[in-house]
Amino acid sequence: MNKTEFIQRSNITSIPNKDGSGDNTCHGIQKKGMQLSFRPYRLDLIHTFTVSKNSRNHTPDVLTFLEYDGVTGYGEASMPPYLGETQESVCAFLSKVDLSQFTDPFCMEEILDYVEHVAPGNPSAKAAIDIALHDLVGKLLGQPWYRIWGLSPQKTPYTSFTIGIDTPEIVQQKVGEASPYKILKVKVGVPNDRLTIEIIRNLTDKPICVDANEGWKDKHKALEMIEWLASQNCLFVEQPLPKEMLEETVWLKEHSPLPIIADEAIQGPDNIAHIYGAYDGINIKLMKSAGLYKAYRMAITARTMGMKVMIGCMTETSCAISAAAQLSPLADWADLDGNLLISNDCYNGMQIVDGKITLDNTPGIGVSPR
Repeated sequence: MNKTEFIQRSNITSIPNKDGSGDNTCHGIQKKGMQLSFRPYRLDLIHTFTVSKNSRNHTPDVLTFLEYDGVTGYGEASMPPYLGETQESVCAFLSKVDLSQFTDPFCMEEILDYVEHVAPGNPSAKAAIDIALHDLVGKLLGQPWYRIWGLSPQKTPYTSFTIGIDTPEIVQQKVGEASPYKILKVKVGVPNDRLTIEIIRNLTDKPICVDANEGWKDKHKALEMIEWLASQNCLFVEQPLPKEMLEETVWLKEHSPLPIIADEAIQGPDNIAHIYGAYDGINIKLMKSAGLYKAYRMAITARTMGMKVMIGCMTETSCAISAAAQLSPLADWADLDGNLLISNDCYNGMQIVDGKITLDNTPGIGVSPR
């Protein structure tokens, strides 16, 4: 796209020349700004979802809609318990946001900086705006975001399918449901962890990765478990110890035969340096990072520092899952199955083919309402 086409598509009055001359402020010629709307939604889980800390049968969610010049961008905020956000807090935050002041959606940095400073915290609420903005801008450009970032759709990874902590009978059932997928993600962090793995290994030899969700509290016992997992075709271990146990995690990483991946210990790009040396990689989730803008920065930063990159998710609709999938060519591993765990997905989006994430040419984040 040349300079003239960019100006015409983005409705920007001017952009700076290579020598820096010209108006470099973000002023659009549209008089009407963007319009944000939202509504609460409940995600109903197919199975009770249990991790080391809690169980739930549904996840609260808020759907967002960002309209500009007849085009709508879609976003969402998903709120699992540990994030500390609720539908009420998300809706309260979104009610404070006035995007009508912005007449040019291409001024993304300026817009998201404004959103960031509306109130501290609220990462999933901010993600709901960020995702909708990316969807809107991609649609205005007529391009999916993986292409805007210059990423190859051939480099998308396989996604894992999550098996939560459950009874032996349900674990067996979930392994059957996961038959189309090449990798299994197993929730651990409770006394019967070995039994769960043994049940799975009696049914399949597919590679697994395990997520303790901070459930192991002793570094020596954690190492003993990891050494055993290394003999069970396990790829890596996610958040084995509580995030506060940083020194113990450094020790564990030094002795572990498997990569150690940060989840609860990593939120946004600013704390990657803090955990460097304790983890081999990071799990990037849009609901933690406040959306795609920071998630992309996290992936690039982690790779620059020689760390592995995983793209993960919460329980979400195909909206947020498809948004995260745009980043997946940057990932070593992906866990983008949150939409597969619910019975009332309200979007069509990214498809899994033979266990692999596929990206098509649908503009924006690649979704449409059902």
